[in-house]
Amino acid sequence: MKPIRKAIIVGVLTIGIYLGVVVATTPALEPLYAISAAFQLNSIVIFGMGIGIGLQVYLSEKSKMLGCKLDVKRKAFGGNSGSTAATSFFSFFSLVPLGCCGWWLYALSLLPSVVGTGVSAVLIEHSQALAYGGLAIIFGFAGLTALKLRREQRLLTNQA
Repeated sequence: MKPIRKAIIVGVLTIGIYLGVVVATTPALEPLYAISAAFQLNSIVIFGMGIGIGLQVYLSEKSKMLGCKLDVKRKAFGGNSGSTAATSFFSFFSLVPLGCCGWWLYALSLLPSVVGTGVSAVLIEHSQALAYGGLAIIFGFAGLTALKLRREQRLLTNQA
């Protein structure tokens, strides 16, 4: 499969999974209302995750096509997975007051017993900023992968 096609598919799947979680954890609202609320509050996060993960997949597939061995690939995907999970987690907090993602109320109620009350308050209060920080990490790993790929391409061209 071509790298761009695979990247688009994975990016769309990322958005679909995010919206699926919103719908699944919001039984009190009709799915369209839950999705609408998610887009109104978190459109940057939703599209940013789709684009960032899609970009990472594109770079990975491109490196395979060129025969490059990128040591950063495994680390980047691990970082992207963790960043994506954290970004999603924090972005769901902002939907709770609207009635979306009611399941996350339960998760929020457990948070103080896991990390303490002070840390929980900070995480909840700054959840949107933390979600944007997660996006920055996703794009940072993609940028790092792009740099490594470019460096590897130069080495291959100079050897030929």
